[in-house]
Amino acid sequence: MTFTKKILLLGSGELGREFVISAKRLGAYVIACDAYEHAPAMQVADASETFSMLDADKLRAAIHKHKPDLIVPEVEAIRTEILAEVEAEGFNVVPSARATQLTMNRDAIRDVAAKELGLTTSRYHYAESFKEVASAAADIGLPLVIKPVMSSSGKGQSKVDSEGDLEAAWNYAVDNMRGDRARVIVEQFIDFDYEITLLTVRTKDGVLFCPPIGHRQERGDYQESWQPASMAAAPLATAQDMARKVVDNLAGDGLGYGLFGVEFFVTKAGEVIFSELSPRPHDTGMVTLIGQNLSEFDLHARAIMELPIPHIALTAPASASAVILADRDSENFEFTGVAEALALGGEGAEVDVRIFGKPVTQPYRRMAVALATGGDADAARGLTKRAADAVGIKYR
Repeated sequence: MTFTKKILLLGSGELGREFVISAKRLGAYVIACDAYEHAPAMQVADASETFSMLDADKLRAAIHKHKPDLIVPEVEAIRTEILAEVEAEGFNVVPSARATQLTMNRDAIRDVAAKELGLTTSRYHYAESFKEVASAAADIGLPLVIKPVMSSSGKGQSKVDSEGDLEAAWNYAVDNMRGDRARVIVEQFIDFDYEITLLTVRTKDGVLFCPPIGHRQERGDYQESWQPASMAAAPLATAQDMARKVVDNLAGDGLGYGLFGVEFFVTKAGEVIFSELSPRPHDTGMVTLIGQNLSEFDLHARAIMELPIPHIALTAPASASAVILADRDSENFEFTGVAEALALGGEGAEVDVRIFGKPVTQPYRRMAVALATGGDADAARGLTKRAADAVGIKYR
């Protein structure tokens, strides 16, 4: 059998799992890599490698061993200098080595957005010690948000309302950072009306957008999302313009194709504020697994493989997702209530449950997601919550 593309996937979590499924449907051969065995994407890939993406020698060795057509990062903690090195040798890094280097670090992408492109952002400072945190807080004022410049899924992020909480927030950020830089971003807390993820697809034929996705977070981590987010035409156009500018900038010298999750705050006055960007499928975008003609994973696969995307459309008036979390460490567990959750679907409202296949649980670890459609966002969110609540984790 001749494969259309050989893909080396760096990171094999739940997002990588869905991407592998989408890519293999298009004839790709996928090697899934992660720091632990039997990671979700490894279970559906053609081959796998187990090593830390922060191990420069092993990362380089895996790339030279497999000689992939496409190197697709799915995690933030990667020795990005190796990606730049192999891109210079002729390997195709998705969307580009520059994009991975900039977006793996909040300070780098924030500087591109604010200083190079002039996008509206919150006020911010960087800090590498508690003394610098205190100085930044004095300048910005309270409340504010402190988070590591390198982390994922909201880890290490906290809102600070009083000076007495600053040191604990600094320690929490450092304890939960990824990589080896004890550096945080201290930024103004935005009293936003709502926040969105704008899935932006950069293709050989131009830039495309999915309908905006609303989401709710706890502990800095996504808990539920819904699509479409209710958004007026003017701020949506502004968000699309800002997203287009930043993804085009990140293309670098490479093709720069792929799906980007671009996050924005929108204030009550309609001001659009750039927050963050991920150059890969986004956790809030799992809602597209049930509500779009092409999921974010299908879109990413098509874009990087330079295949056509004729149109992006919703397949239901509204859809929603809600995470199912573990509450303890365990290697021996099972899911309950899946049948009850699926039975909630009916005419005019679909329900689905995706179990990620993670081999162990941890407190607050995402283990599955519930999905549902509805006549509007509120109905979809309500049904999704019922489905998520029906699913439990039994520890043995």
